[in-house]
Amino acid sequence: MKKFLSIFMFLCLLAGGNSLAGAVQKPDYEKYGRIAISVVKEDYPGEEVVEYQYGGRQKVSETDVMDSFTFTVKENGKPVTVLVKVTHSLQDNKLVSLIEERK
Repeated sequence: MKKFLSIFMFLCLLAGGNSLAGAVQKPDYEKYGRIAISVVKEDYPGEEVVEYQYGGRQKVSETDVMDSFTFTVKENGKPVTVLVKVTHSLQDNKLVSLIEERK
């Protein structure tokens, strides 16, 4: 009976593991979000980043996409909106370009 129970538990873990792995997987834009926030913090040293929002993804070419991120930074107590666009390759996950705009 213990052997049957052990096999049953193993099969349940095996079957449930695939759905769990998908649920825990990090979004693929997370790496580029960290890069974008690093750039904003570097350009606004000592200022507080009060809001961060992923703006979505656009296809730029067959191999490249552009993820956009919007940040709200408190500069001298006033909110400033900063848009960061990160273009990267889907094939090798390498950064192609980074554009920062103050709005």
